[in-house]
Amino acid sequence: MEIKDYLNQFSWSDVGNRIMRCTEIEAQASLNRPKKNILDFLNLISPAAEPLLEKMAIMSNQITQQRFGKTIQLYAPMYLSNECQNICTYCGFSMDNKIKRKTLSNTEIVLEALALKDMGVNHVLLVSGEANKIVEIEYFLNAIRLLKPYFSNISIEVQPLSQYEYERLHQAGVHSVLVYQETYHEEVYKTYHPKGKKSNFNYRIDTPDRIGSAGIHKIGMGVLLGLEDWRIDSFYNAMHLEYLQKKYWQTKYSVSFPRLRPAEGFVEPNFIMEDKHLLQLICAYRLWNPDLEISISTRESEKFRDHIIKLGATTMSAASKTNPGGYTVDPQSLEQFEISDERSMQEIKNKIKEVGYDPIMKDWDNCFSAIN
Repeated sequence: MEIKDYLNQFSWSDVGNRIMRCTEIEAQASLNRPKKNILDFLNLISPAAEPLLEKMAIMSNQITQQRFGKTIQLYAPMYLSNECQNICTYCGFSMDNKIKRKTLSNTEIVLEALALKDMGVNHVLLVSGEANKIVEIEYFLNAIRLLKPYFSNISIEVQPLSQYEYERLHQAGVHSVLVYQETYHEEVYKTYHPKGKKSNFNYRIDTPDRIGSAGIHKIGMGVLLGLEDWRIDSFYNAMHLEYLQKKYWQTKYSVSFPRLRPAEGFVEPNFIMEDKHLLQLICAYRLWNPDLEISISTRESEKFRDHIIKLGATTMSAASKTNPGGYTVDPQSLEQFEISDERSMQEIKNKIKEVGYDPIMKDWDNCFSAIN
């Protein structure tokens, strides 16, 4: 079964109705079930489960410690370019925004790497706008070659690529690939992505299959919280993860929770997601899928990030700059979005230690892989 067929087992409206019809008794039954299925996940993100949030948080803490211990993996993003050939109504890099565009040179990539190493970073996430003719596979492979001497773990979040291109990234040493569908609501998807390759809903939704087929170690998933109903979109994202885990069972998976943040040409969120609902969603993912890595970005506030350390998170970004060259070479270049938690890497490490957890800067090395 292909991914669209798998997701089409439920219509968008049917999922919404199921979520709203869920009762607290049904949510409690899902919470009590030792091994939870996708419909239990649906019940746990429903409004009926909100009175159970404290119980969910306690269980999420226990399950996370059992599976991952009391550790938080830290990483930092490195933005390579803000060039983009898409129009996305929510993104500062959107092609229709009249901004100064920048793509890092070889020298600038190394300077950014040195700045991150000074902060103790060993895990870097490479990010760019989606400009297939400017920042394409050869550019990424060159950047990886330059960065491998500095980092034990290189992940990438760029435009969707072909399976062959993902295979080349895998051979070059890329550890994980992040790709977000943004929204699974196909009927309105194009209103948010009116122009560019990203407007092709089907090509984007097939991307994780190409990543899995290429043998990448880990796939990162998520939806842009604020475009459409977060509960329905998150249910489809969980279904997508379930499909991938069945098909590419040797691959690891992570989920992220990007909430819309102010950006150049910013569009107001259609749906406001409160902190308590984000906590509910994170706990629901953990209870449903104990092996899933849960990543929290600097989009979230200091207060929220401090509390989520104990409640399900396994990975956090810190000291993030969302503009190309933001660490050293061009601090004034345009950000993709505003971050909320502006603390330094050392401050984040200190907070993690303060609550009794260990900040981990390195948990993987290519010497443990079949490919060196």
